[in-house]
Amino acid sequence: MTWKEYKLDDTISKSTEIIRLWQTETGILEIDKNTLATPIMLNDKRKGYVFHGQGKLLIDTIVETEEGAIGKSLENMLNEPFLMLGVTEDLQKNLTKATEEDLTRKGYKNSQELLDKAESLCNLFFERKLNSHENTFEGRGLVFAFPNENNKLDLLVAKDSKIVYKGTKLVFVSKGNKVVLKIPGEVICTSNGRSVTIKK
Repeated sequence: MTWKEYKLDDTISKSTEIIRLWQTETGILEIDKNTLATPIMLNDKRKGYVFHGQGKLLIDTIVETEEGAIGKSLENMLNEPFLMLGVTEDLQKNLTKATEEDLTRKGYKNSQELLDKAESLCNLFFERKLNSHENTFEGRGLVFAFPNENNKLDLLVAKDSKIVYKGTKLVFVSKGNKVVLKIPGEVICTSNGRSVTIKK
């Protein structure tokens, strides 16, 4: 592996019910029952998971301006493995050991095939961060990484009411009543009811 202190645990779990991994007034991310979960470890402690199952990500990225609403809500169905850093006790309480049948149901021949796929995702994610000599994500809230059609990653970083989402054609940053939305051809900034639109 190329991601130094981080490593995957070979214990594979599954969710026992629908789990809401993140929720604010702006968005929701949840996984369905029987989603597979592979722990990401640092110094023998769980720091996150690679999930594979079904789920959904919803973010209200509509920005209200003096000229009206701009943008549309983001709604992504999560069918491919994705990464999460940041673990809550509630999450661990709703996981149980996965069986070979659970792996087969998701299209894996064995646990090693799932671990290899999870490792590839982790390598893709950690590669950029390690180049900047940053090895930990402590205190940064929740970090999610989702593979996209360009063989790169869409990123969501959330802490309390602060949100940063970076997708292929969308960048959305929200903190309190301040919002920045970048879409093809436009950048919209709002603060305290006032807005500025920059068109390229």
